[in-house]
Amino acid sequence: MTSMLLSEPLSIYLNDHLTGAFGGAALARRMADTHPGSRRAAELRQLARDVEQDRDALVRIMSSLAVPVRHYRTWLGLAGERIARLKPNGTLTRRSPLSDLIELEGMRAGVEGKTALWQALRAIADNEPRLDPGDLDRLIQRATEQTRTLNRWHQTVSAEVLNRR
Repeated sequence: MTSMLLSEPLSIYLNDHLTGAFGGAALARRMADTHPGSRRAAELRQLARDVEQDRDALVRIMSSLAVPVRHYRTWLGLAGERIARLKPNGTLTRRSPLSDLIELEGMRAGVEGKTALWQALRAIADNEPRLDPGDLDRLIQRATEQTRTLNRWHQTVSAEVLNRR
């Protein structure tokens, strides 16, 4: 089983998720920084910390599996997050309220992908001694909690943004 884990598909898969994790961590931090005085500020800061910790956990897992980090790909994740800021949002000189909804949906998609990653690794953890099933279970649980939080925010932000006249 170990030789399978050193395969190119695993390396590509984990580096793909790491690329997304760097972009997601940057987006989460920006979301928190953009709303410092909001009623969700503390939750946004906690989400940003959690997403950064999840990214760091992935790096540790890759190290334990001897999967090299493709550093140029981490830069792609950061660049992608910054490029996404250039999307048309209905205003030219200030931040659009629509940006909150779009960013929130991006975070939801990222967390769903991250949950799938942890579940995929958990599926092989019982046969791979370098993976800790308990750690993966905790990561799955944290991602599930993040999804719940993001879904709750999505409902609120959708109503706030889309009901504006």
